[in-house]
Amino acid sequence: MENILVLGMGKVGSLVSLLLSKNFKVKAVDQKLPHYDYEFPFECIQADVTDLEWMEKEMAEHHAVVSALPYFLNKNIAQSAHDLGIHYFDLTEDVPTTKFIQGLQKTAKKILAPQCGLAPGFIGIVGKDLCDSFDRLRDIELRVGALPRFPNGLLAYSFTWSPFGVINEYLNDAEAIHNGKRKLVPSLQGFEHINIEGQEFEAFTTSGGLGTLCETYEGKVDTLNYKTIRYPGHGKLMRFLMYELILKNDVEQLEQILSNAKPPVEEDVVYVYAIVEGWHNETLSRKEYYKAFYPIEIEGKKWRAISWTTAASIVAVIELVAAKELPQKGFLKQEEIPFDKFLKTPTGSLFLT
Repeated sequence: MENILVLGMGKVGSLVSLLLSKNFKVKAVDQKLPHYDYEFPFECIQADVTDLEWMEKEMAEHHAVVSALPYFLNKNIAQSAHDLGIHYFDLTEDVPTTKFIQGLQKTAKKILAPQCGLAPGFIGIVGKDLCDSFDRLRDIELRVGALPRFPNGLLAYSFTWSPFGVINEYLNDAEAIHNGKRKLVPSLQGFEHINIEGQEFEAFTTSGGLGTLCETYEGKVDTLNYKTIRYPGHGKLMRFLMYELILKNDVEQLEQILSNAKPPVEEDVVYVYAIVEGWHNETLSRKEYYKAFYPIEIEGKKWRAISWTTAASIVAVIELVAAKELPQKGFLKQEEIPFDKFLKTPTGSLFLT
């Protein structure tokens, strides 16, 4: 794998391109350039990413395509990558999109790897690593929060990544395993309190965070769920906006309201918290993973925590595929990625800082 096409030069896609350019020849495409006031060390072109005829011609000149586009554009990109026989990677959290891509696996000539971000993505790799310590599993609970470090206002939030993506996670039902049965549960429910180093948080169900874990662990675990971490009160206000004001029926207006009210902040934090319970040598025990990630400097620029953790996740997977440490064709589940190998990649090592 030498030539990689990156689609989308937003908050994450630009860093994905930058990190990849250290070891690969990268070309980046976006409908509107430039997004930033500095030059990147790779080729950037402006083009209509919805022009499938043009896109297929461009993709055919590359060994892999990476989509950092909104999830609703990924089905066509994945289909084209499949038909052209090139590797495909994306960051989608959307369940129907992933199921569509999974349906292409039987005839895939190269790797199809959706959900390579933070959640789904990194959290699934961490969860699977904890599970490997047990002979028999009982409970898997995965929690991730991307938050402003210094929140203000009742909503206590800022949209450091796509407001549309956040709304999609809040609106769609989530997969879970409850009492040993795989099922769909409503998002913005299942509230719980979490205390992290003295700071109080809430967590509630959102869609997409588990990726394919329910499929992998069905029949093997009593409980499996994913919840998003927020500051207390956030979920209640989002329920008010979406279900009492009925803005769930006007997602564009809701996105505009939220984007205007809560623009991105420079100082953010990403919390990753995973809990697994099970039996080892007939003894019931519990293992946990917790880490807080903050903005870091990469190539002389400061990158938000949500940007670099998401970008580093997908780039580390690409590095593993390029090194032939992962399968070279078919559908790749995130839980099939060994955590130790992930951390040993040039970019995955950022998660050790």
